[in-house]
Amino acid sequence: MYLNRNLLVLLIIVFCFTTGVDAQQKDSLTTQEPQIMVTARPNQDGKIMVRWAVTTAKAWRKLNVYGYELKRYTIIRNKITLQQPIEKKLGVFKPKPLEQWEKIIQNNDNAAVMGQSLYGEKFELGGIKDLQSIINLSEEQEQRFTWGLYATDQDFETALMAGLGYIDTEINPNEKYVYKLTSLVPESEMLIKEGGVFIGMQDYEALPKPLDLSGTFLEGKTMLSWNYAIHKQLYNSYFIERSDDGITFKRLNDLPITTLNNSDKSDAKRMFYIDSISNGKTYHYRILGKTIFGEISPASAIVFGKSEKLLAFVPHITTKNYLDDKRIILEWEFLEEGNKEIKGFELNRSDKANGDYEVIIKNIPPNARKILYDNLQPTNYLTITAIGLIGSNRTSFPALVQPVDSIPPAKPVGFTGSIDSLGVVTLKWEANKDKDILGYRIFRGNNRNEEYSQITISPHLSTVYLDSVGVKNLNSKVYYTLIAIDQRFNMSESSDILEIKKPDFIKPTQPIFKSYQIKDRKVIMNWTSSSSEDVITHEIYRKEKKSPDWVLQYTDGRYKGVSTQGGIRTENLPIETWTDDQIVEGNQYSYTIVAIDNSGLKSDQAPALTVIIPKTTLPPAVKGMQSFVDKTNHYIELYWSMYKEINVAEIAIYKGQKDKPITLFRNVLPSVNRIVDEHIQPNNEYTYLLRVVFKDGRMSEITELNVKY
Repeated sequence: MYLNRNLLVLLIIVFCFTTGVDAQQKDSLTTQEPQIMVTARPNQDGKIMVRWAVTTAKAWRKLNVYGYELKRYTIIRNKITLQQPIEKKLGVFKPKPLEQWEKIIQNNDNAAVMGQSLYGEKFELGGIKDLQSIINLSEEQEQRFTWGLYATDQDFETALMAGLGYIDTEINPNEKYVYKLTSLVPESEMLIKEGGVFIGMQDYEALPKPLDLSGTFLEGKTMLSWNYAIHKQLYNSYFIERSDDGITFKRLNDLPITTLNNSDKSDAKRMFYIDSISNGKTYHYRILGKTIFGEISPASAIVFGKSEKLLAFVPHITTKNYLDDKRIILEWEFLEEGNKEIKGFELNRSDKANGDYEVIIKNIPPNARKILYDNLQPTNYLTITAIGLIGSNRTSFPALVQPVDSIPPAKPVGFTGSIDSLGVVTLKWEANKDKDILGYRIFRGNNRNEEYSQITISPHLSTVYLDSVGVKNLNSKVYYTLIAIDQRFNMSESSDILEIKKPDFIKPTQPIFKSYQIKDRKVIMNWTSSSSEDVITHEIYRKEKKSPDWVLQYTDGRYKGVSTQGGIRTENLPIETWTDDQIVEGNQYSYTIVAIDNSGLKSDQAPALTVIIPKTTLPPAVKGMQSFVDKTNHYIELYWSMYKEINVAEIAIYKGQKDKPITLFRNVLPSVNRIVDEHIQPNNEYTYLLRVVFKDGRMSEITELNVKY
């Protein structure tokens, strides 16, 4: 069997080819491991159409001999998953015998291609040598496989004949099925992965319209394009229809067209078609998609237009004569024989070479070749358009016109900024009112008086800029300034410096006590403040020996006045001294100090300063000391009030006589408050002293009593 259908081959060459069966399947020419790929679709007639193919030529040849086994499993009924799927064998599928193919190939070009692929002694298509260079296949069996699958994709009847399709008519609308295709090729010859698809009648969806059809009308032709990638999984080819009146449409292609760019690696998303038309006449176009099951989609939206004869003459700007910074005389070339084909010229202007152009001078006579323009901006792109008599216009290339400009832009104002906890800085400023602003350059520094570094590589167009800085370093602030630049690269004066305080995650450095003094029952202490610049206060805490808790005692203030002594300003300088006068003699106290910055962060505590307050005040004297003189029995009795202070060790009693020193007479216990002195002589005067001695070594004030005997 030999096929030579030049018409079919030429159409295939022009309109390309496809190898896909399932929309999810990869290019069969590049798939290495054989696998059966399956897809299915329900239709409105209550049937499910199933299509399959294998991914390699070798597997296809073997399956043509052994066949595919198709089974259907009922999985869901009335929205309930069956515990045991119901299996139904739908048959074994192979290509139909040669004699059945001979009946249809005369009227079905796709069947002829598949028949030649299956049974032709030599696979040869007219014009195939040129096509081979496109598909880069040299082996005959690969050609058979490729063209056979192409033919089944284009015609579902051919797929049924080739054993690659099935129509299931015994369908219940309340059920869902798994269609499973298994290779009957012995595994000893080739292992081919099975394939399947899960589907039911409830999965039916009406075919959508093809989208995004557009038309470009040129002289004598129309270029149509549309987005095929959106419906790539649904439509593998398209029909194009044209109408003269927008009502009655006629197909332009008997065979549907498809795209060469069907590889998953291709970036092309649009298909194109060029139609030859007459100039000056309106044409309407629409497209229809076709599925591998032979279904035709609804028509797309209609595009229409008409082509015009292209003006043969194009103006060309030659000379720019500047009169001043606002006026220019522009000259151009245009062939004289073109004057009779145009209405005249128009002068156009834009701020950018590829921007939107505005007509600035209309109705320039056809024989004019120069024009005066007196409203120049700092930067201008000018073009000349020749207006054709029949509606076709031709425009020159843009000419850059820039009058001399040495005036810099105004100083940027309204410069503000903020920073978040991650160090992202948002800078904003007011846009300059200068019309020729090219952009802005932004500079950053870590110290106010250092030389700032530029952080914009090229002029920044927006009035918002995002920067990122480190927040966990020793610089608590960051500084910015910016300048404006015009189209001539004149630079403005720098903006005012913007100071931004960073989020504070670093606690202040630790203050430290440097000296102390205990005087007049007071503790006078001095310290060295934290060296951190953002410290706003210091706090002093105290605790007693037996207490575990630190108690706030003092928050330092700041000098409010300004001293110019020595040229040093002293406002906001720390006082660095404090006196604690709320103390008790004999007690032990510990002090510490912390610094607090303007973010509320506290430094580590300073090493504790521990002091013991000496007891310098004498305890009270013994009270109520009196005497009783008994001259009959020759003794003096002394008595006094009981001493009420605690921690008393003893009471020392001293005795003296006129013109003789006072010496210790006796020590008594604190519980004793009377004694008898028998060591006396008549006509003498005795002096008695009482002093309380405490356990810690302290002594009370002295009580004195003079007694005559």
